[in-house]
Amino acid sequence: MLDIKFVRENPDAVKENIKKKFQDAKLPLVDEVIELDKQARALQQEADELRAKKNAIAKQIGALMAQGKKEVAKNAARLAELEKQEPQVREELKKKMMVIPNIIDPTVPIGKDDSENVELERFGEPVVPDFEVPYHTDIMEKLNGIDLDSARKVAGNGFYYLMGDIARLHSAVISY
Repeated sequence: MLDIKFVRENPDAVKENIKKKFQDAKLPLVDEVIELDKQARALQQEADELRAKKNAIAKQIGALMAQGKKEVAKNAARLAELEKQEPQVREELKKKMMVIPNIIDPTVPIGKDDSENVELERFGEPVVPDFEVPYHTDIMEKLNGIDLDSARKVAGNGFYYLMGDIARLHSAVISY
């Protein structure tokens, strides 16, 4: 997830990055995130000011008993409202931030899919067997060890979740 400060200070760079990933539908999210961040910061600032005011009045309460209680009660009600709103706005902000893609490294060539990848270096000549080699995701699908659809919804094409025995095998190999 990108840093909100980066998004706030560089909205054009974030939008350009989204375009490079061919995810134009996510472009409005940048403006929505900036607006939600502005709201969240305003709510937090107002809540902080009310807390400071409440503390100052509490210190002066002896001299201003009647007036102080009314103001403290009024501020307490508003503070409670702000403390209820702030987490909701922050949660919505976080949800939208999670959808905005990370920044692409400047050295990465831009292409629609992996067919446009650039080969940088090759070691030896590839060996081609005399039989058809199945793709690893096909093998895992036959063994019920992969969830492509859920991963596609979360991270896009080319990602998968390991399940069951395949996940245990993966964990064992890493542990070994």
